[in-house]
Parts: sequence; C-alpha cells; structure tokens
Amino acid sequence: MPACPSLPPSGTMEISVHDAHPHLNDAANPSPLIRVHWIDCREQDEHAICRIEGAHLLPLSNFAAAMEQALPEDKDHPVIVYCHHGMRSLQATHFLRQKGYPNTWSLTGGIDLWAREIDSEVPRY
Repeated sequence: MPACPSLPPSGTMEISVHDAHPHLNDAANPSPLIRVHWIDCREQDEHAICRIEGAHLLPLSNFAAAMEQALPEDKDHPVIVYCHHGMRSLQATHFLRQKGYPNTWSLTGGIDLWAREIDSEVPRY
C-alpha cells in the first residue's frame, strides 16, 4: 500500500472520520488521496435511513458469506469499514485482518460521528 500520512499504520485498528474523509470517492471528492474501498457493515434497514455515498453495503449478518464478492481482489488494498457507532465495524475489521486484509480499519464513531463532524446532511438515528 502506498504510504499516506492520513492512513494509520496496519497495526492500528481504527481510523478517525477526519483521516478517512480525504479517501472518500464521491461527487464532492472525485480524486481521493488514495482510493480506499469503503464497506458499510450495517443492516439494510439502517442503510436505507442513511449512508456514506460510495460505500458498499455488506451487512455483518452476512459478512463471511458475501465478503469475497464485495472486497477488492488485492488483499493489501486499503479498506474502511463503518457501522452506526463503530462497534460492529471493529468486529468486521478484526475478521478481515484474520482473513488476510492487513490494511483494514474501522471508522471510529461510525456514521453517527461522520454525520456530526463531516457531513451534516447525513441523517442521524
């Protein structure tokens, strides 16, 4: 993975919303610092309420069965996983690290902190 000061070292399990934001590839930021694969591990009903645009929905309830289709083939590619507050995404991050994805981080505070500090247009629930 290319060195980038805003991505934590692989020994770190979490990434802050402020460090993650420059890596989001969406209409507001078509050229991210490093292209990161974003995973939303919440359930479909939560995803319907709000989402971070550009993330792929991969509910934790179906994570192991569907992860290979939703993740990049290159296991060294950076991945950011988020949920509502950061607990499920931390579980998913541990799981992905055990499966050989060393550059995976959980978004600290989840989409709730994202809505409070990065994008106030994202509804909170």
